[in-house]
Amino acid sequence: MLHGSLLDKILLFALPLAASTILQQLFNSADVAVVGRFDSRQALAAVGSNGAAINLLVNLFVGISIGANVVIAGYIGQDERRKIMDAVHTAISLALISGLLLLAWGLVMARPLLEVMNVPEDVMELSVLYLRIYFLGMPFIMLYNFGAAVLRSKGDSQRPLVCLAVSGVINVILNLILVIVFHLGVAGVGIATVISNAISAGMALRFLVGEEEPFRLCWSRLSMKKEHAVRMLRIGLPAGMQGVVFSISNICIQAAINGFGSAASAGSATALSFEFITYYIVTAFTQAAVTFTSQNYGAGDVERCRRVFRLSLGSSVLITGLACAACLVWRQELLGVYTRDPLVLAFAEVRMVHAVALVWLCSFYEISGGALRGMGCSMLPTVITLVGCCAFRLAWVYGVIWGMGGGFALLMDAYPITWVLTGAATLIAYFRVRKRAFGLFGTESARD
Repeated sequence: MLHGSLLDKILLFALPLAASTILQQLFNSADVAVVGRFDSRQALAAVGSNGAAINLLVNLFVGISIGANVVIAGYIGQDERRKIMDAVHTAISLALISGLLLLAWGLVMARPLLEVMNVPEDVMELSVLYLRIYFLGMPFIMLYNFGAAVLRSKGDSQRPLVCLAVSGVINVILNLILVIVFHLGVAGVGIATVISNAISAGMALRFLVGEEEPFRLCWSRLSMKKEHAVRMLRIGLPAGMQGVVFSISNICIQAAINGFGSAASAGSATALSFEFITYYIVTAFTQAAVTFTSQNYGAGDVERCRRVFRLSLGSSVLITGLACAACLVWRQELLGVYTRDPLVLAFAEVRMVHAVALVWLCSFYEISGGALRGMGCSMLPTVITLVGCCAFRLAWVYGVIWGMGGGFALLMDAYPITWVLTGAATLIAYFRVRKRAFGLFGTESARD
């Protein structure tokens, strides 16, 4: 990351990471597809409507894992081997604690959370059942994400992909067996996901145990070093809170979607699978921007940081744009994998056209925000995103949809509008902060 060409290294880092996160999303997508094809519309809506609720808490702690990535990558740039070792064990300790907290919270709050989301009565019991089973796997999800963050901080995005490839295949097989053979429905896909998450976590931890020092995980060394935990939280919590508020705004949108009935809920959940897939390409290049920037910023190479930003942004726009175009062109064939219900497909196609096709716009605020976090500036992009995306979406739901009685298509328009507004604001902030931060090294060019 610190020497030589950049584009090939960014692609080799980001593309396996994109594949990893897409596979992780496919855990839920496989659940949606299996119950959509082999169970009922209500089962499809029950599994799909849980996405926003699950992301609400997962995003908080995955954000903290970004803090672990930045801190460890910075220590690599500074060649601080002892600090790398302590930070690795602090990160895994945080994963264990956060996973157990999420498990307890999810079991208690599943029903109240879904009631707030206005989940239709005919799918409520199935939704509660799926969410509670899903939260049983939270310790495994956190251990995988923090373990993968440690591996990625040193440029290894291939082995996290291997973990998810193996567990993803097992997940699909278990889904089919538990739903088709044993007729467990929603419970079956939930159990399959928990088992799959346990496998991916176990593999990631096994890789860390076999690492050379200073990245090797030794269970007897697990501890919470205040210095490293504080730095991880200082960088990661704003990113996590951004994800939480994002999820809150999406819960409000989900509540509005649910107001159109279970067919709208099922259709939105179906298209949302592809929205997540395209969005995770953006987040992969965002992680590349975070990791490459933090290592090179730690080493004082600001010119290389600038190139990282340009290449990450350009690659994200191009590759995500191609994926969005593919989803738009083949939307009927792709949606047909999940359901044959014509009403569900009609709602799903609306979301594909109005939102999924434009996910590449997220690149502008995600990549610039990632570069800012790589320089240790985490709160500013969080604030911009909360105002530009979350606050505006809430206003859109309450004002345009509930206040003026807008339709489903108008509800979906909230997404691209907020992506454009937030992208413009975050880009401006990035260039201003970069000029000041790079100026401290005395090497920033006059044109900036």
